[in-house]
Amino acid sequence: MSANFYFDVDVRRNLVVITLGGFFSRADVDAFLTAREVAHARLRCGPNEHVTLADVRAMKIQAQDIVVAWADVLAGAAYRSRRLAFVQASSLARLQLKRAAAMRDVGYFTSMDDAQAWLFEEEHALPHQAGATG
Repeated sequence: MSANFYFDVDVRRNLVVITLGGFFSRADVDAFLTAREVAHARLRCGPNEHVTLADVRAMKIQAQDIVVAWADVLAGAAYRSRRLAFVQASSLARLQLKRAAAMRDVGYFTSMDDAQAWLFEEEHALPHQAGATG
């Protein structure tokens, strides 16, 4: 299965929803970065004030070099969100996600509703336990 991704930007809620699927090559990651730039240009909030929900349930286990490429993407500061939630299905894929997102405070979920609820929790709420599913 080849890579696919889609961005949906909810300007009113400062929310970027990314749906990713398939098996990525370096060229696919580069295409993702270009599409991310276009999507983020739609936001009206200040830099790094948005939240991101990434639905990776259809994503395949990735090659090692692509996991490293995603880690570089997630480590970048320019597009970093206030909060980042992943919705995932496979525990093996979750291990790759945790490795790629090691430098971030990330929520991991199996439900889109739970992920969105966490993204929009009050700022004073206790931090989500990385690794817990909701």
